[in-house]
Amino acid sequence: MSRLGDLIHLERTRRGLSLKKVAKLCAVSESYLADVEQGKRIIGDDQARRMLKKMGLTHQTETDFSLDDIAATIDLHTIAPTLPKSEETLERKPRLAASLPAEENERGGIWLEALQSVLREVPVYNAAWNIVDHRTLAAAQGRIEGGPADRALYFLAPDNSMRGFRILQGDLLLTVPAESPIDGAVMLLNLRGHHMVRKIKLSGDRLMLLSYDQELDAQPVALSAITFMGRCARLEASLS
Repeated sequence: MSRLGDLIHLERTRRGLSLKKVAKLCAVSESYLADVEQGKRIIGDDQARRMLKKMGLTHQTETDFSLDDIAATIDLHTIAPTLPKSEETLERKPRLAASLPAEENERGGIWLEALQSVLREVPVYNAAWNIVDHRTLAAAQGRIEGGPADRALYFLAPDNSMRGFRILQGDLLLTVPAESPIDGAVMLLNLRGHHMVRKIKLSGDRLMLLSYDQELDAQPVALSAITFMGRCARLEASLS
């Protein structure tokens, strides 16, 4: 599904409206509407707003949307406690959504339900492989940066050994699963019990781990000594 198609489908089903009914209201064919909901046909925001208005959605704050806009205007950290969590996490972070002012709850409207279907709480791991935080991200069709959303994680850079690749201590690296070396990629790996991030260089049967603090260092390593945990797909730099 597309983002707009998801939202139209969500609102139609919430109101118990059939494809035939909504297609008639919007003066389009059932097949056209089905293609929109399934992401086979791309429409603009204006057309999507008109469809939602035909279904009875009238609040301006609920129609000024794209999923990115919604995510930007609703506090994800406030919404996050309403997502499923382990018992340990629930004890650590009490639910806050129920205490939101009525005006704020109304402001979210149907988008709270829509966002809950795509938001994932991604753990942040340090070099000792302890979870030290969580961050909330939106998943597209169950995937984040091309990888399964439920296996995505952040790695907290423990030092400046990768500063030459613009990765500094305290930066967060969003990592998606990858169990084999990828030439030229920055990857999270376990080398003899130590978790680290390194750039991968493959040359024939040789594997080099590249780091760069004061100068470039290329460490030859046997493939059997490494467990590859993921490809670093995104860098979130610390400003502190």
